[in-house]
Amino acid sequence: MSKEYPKEPRVGVGCVVFSDGKLLLVRRKYPPGRGKWSVPGGHVELGEDLLEAARRELEEETGVRARPAGVINVDTVVVRDPLGRIRFHYILVDVLLEDPRGEPSPSGDVSEAGYFPLEEALRMELTRSSRGLVEKLAKGLLPIQSPLPQEKYEFVEE
Repeated sequence: MSKEYPKEPRVGVGCVVFSDGKLLLVRRKYPPGRGKWSVPGGHVELGEDLLEAARRELEEETGVRARPAGVINVDTVVVRDPLGRIRFHYILVDVLLEDPRGEPSPSGDVSEAGYFPLEEALRMELTRSSRGLVEKLAKGLLPIQSPLPQEKYEFVEE
């Protein structure tokens, strides 16, 4: 399915990762959101588990490994072209990931990556969906840590 001018919405996953109270953000290389900051993330692949997609996208875009803890937010993004046609349509599912390992290093679809305090993130040029997410996080409306342990995604040292 084409990313642009789709026949149906695409499912995307956003990766919400905190380290020392700071949120991991990346600068996007490609539309939608080119040049803007957002949480790491991308498309859920056919047959892929949502939490596994979050783990994979986080590692692909930043080199950071973390344990998926669960879904904390769902959002819809629709971008229209100048003629009013739907250029992009995403259902974005934000997943909290915990216990991050490794320093962020941009790759793939991102040009920069780093951890930022929420107050600083709100002053950055964020994508619309990430701005809404960061605002909810800053107001304490979304959890920043899981209340339940996750045994499915244990780290194995290689």
